[in-house]
Amino acid sequence: MAAELTAHQLIDRHRPTLDQALETIRTRAYWSPHPEHPKAYGENGSLDMAAGKAAFDALLGTRLDLGQPGTDGWVGGEVSPYGIELGVEYPHADLDVLLPAMKAGQRAWRDAGAEVRAVVCLEILKRIADRTMEFAQAVMHTSGQAFMMAFQAGGPHAQDRGLEAVAYAYVEQVRTPDTAEWTKPQGKRDPLALTKRFTPVPRGIGLVIGCNTFPTWNGYPGLFASLATGNAVLVKPHPRAVLPLAMTVQAARDVLTETGFDPNLVALAAERPGEGIAKTLATRPEIRIIDYTGSTSFGDWLEANARQAQVFTEKAGVNTVIVDSTDDYKGMLANLAFSLSLYSGQMCTTPQNLLIPRDGIRTDQGDRTYDEVTADLARAVDGLLGDDARANALLGAIVNPDVKARLEAAAGLGEVALASREITNPDFPDATVRTPVIVKLDGAKPDDEAAYTSECFGPVSFAVAVDSAGHAVDLLRHSIREKGAMTVGAYTTDPEVEEAVQEVCLEEAAQLSLNLTGGVYVNQTAAFSDFHGSGGNPAANAALCDGAFVANRFRVVEVRHQA
Repeated sequence: MAAELTAHQLIDRHRPTLDQALETIRTRAYWSPHPEHPKAYGENGSLDMAAGKAAFDALLGTRLDLGQPGTDGWVGGEVSPYGIELGVEYPHADLDVLLPAMKAGQRAWRDAGAEVRAVVCLEILKRIADRTMEFAQAVMHTSGQAFMMAFQAGGPHAQDRGLEAVAYAYVEQVRTPDTAEWTKPQGKRDPLALTKRFTPVPRGIGLVIGCNTFPTWNGYPGLFASLATGNAVLVKPHPRAVLPLAMTVQAARDVLTETGFDPNLVALAAERPGEGIAKTLATRPEIRIIDYTGSTSFGDWLEANARQAQVFTEKAGVNTVIVDSTDDYKGMLANLAFSLSLYSGQMCTTPQNLLIPRDGIRTDQGDRTYDEVTADLARAVDGLLGDDARANALLGAIVNPDVKARLEAAAGLGEVALASREITNPDFPDATVRTPVIVKLDGAKPDDEAAYTSECFGPVSFAVAVDSAGHAVDLLRHSIREKGAMTVGAYTTDPEVEEAVQEVCLEEAAQLSLNLTGGVYVNQTAAFSDFHGSGGNPAANAALCDGAFVANRFRVVEVRHQA
């Protein structure tokens, strides 16, 4: 099929956006080409929201035929955490047919060069952005996120992370020039002269193993980093969150076809119930890159067993906030309450352990004891979630039964400072909606240690009484080193405590937020500026995004000619 979009057209269309992304990852300033407010999508947002909902509804009960080779059947079975059966069917692949077909198009994709690959990726992102409201519905009904979060995190924020990965990939590929004339003087003899050509070459096929909670936000960095560096990409979604990534693959295949490349450079690997194809795929010799978000146990397995591949993992950690002192007690409580409540704590960045001195803390409203701080935080969460409509908009739905079971078991681990309550969602009565639980534990008791040193993913937090700020810093260091952390927070007005916390985070490679009391929260990161994870502690072996995340997805091969 003849290309409908030429490289020149794509460069004219997308080079300014790429240049701005390159500048922004250098300055780390705020910028986004993808609006995060619904009003930017249509007259007042509602028309596009309605159109997006209609487009999503039209997908329900259909077969999403991607035209992939090797399709040997159809699979589905997704049920929304809000109680809706999606009924969408996806192609099931014969890997012995699909994987060779994916490799067939890599030569032309490699030879296209870094700039063309980058602008093709940006065109894919534009097609996805044009369907943002439809993607929002798909993310909402696979992850359980409330609509506004599904719209923002699953739409513009995910698109930003994809673009960020493309920018880093481009930088690393053009760091070495395409050609060089090399001349070495030889004194009285003629100089030695060579013409050298340097080509970024892909590793092979990249495998993206998607997660249930943030299918696009966590999926796009690896997908676009591998694609932009010349690799084909096979997307293996979580069985409960196939639709958003299937729609992404559909958009990518359309653009690749229209630009004259092989659409099989991007393909979907959906699985039958209980099939568990991730291990099979991860050890196939064709798979040379793996991007994974999920449990520590499977991430560790991938790192140990997928020896033929470059493996990038975001696993689990125990996120900690030290509460030592504050000059804005009300703001601190409000900020923490929101952080604990957002998406029912089902974020890899949600705080779990709040380390609070048992003798209390200093605040602008006077000293507060440990018991008073925990009680005040419980009231702040109650106040934030007291209105059911607002609570539903913040909490979303519990994504799976395991989260619900952990939530219910947490109340038996210690004294409950804030009990979880059930909330009914009038629009989706079958949704499981729960407010967070806060449990009081003692950092000096060995019996409590097992609870707060293990990850308890979901709306569960532990208010851990510690002997002092120094004790809190020691526990923080041990926790990061042994369990890892995606985020660390601290509230203190003491420069020595602040310095001690910073030093721990620098030594143990954990991202730190200090004294957040406004509209920025410890569990949120901004593309182009914030690093998500560090790659330096057990929670993740990579950061989103930096040079290390993209540079080893390709190698530079040199061809020398006698001049």
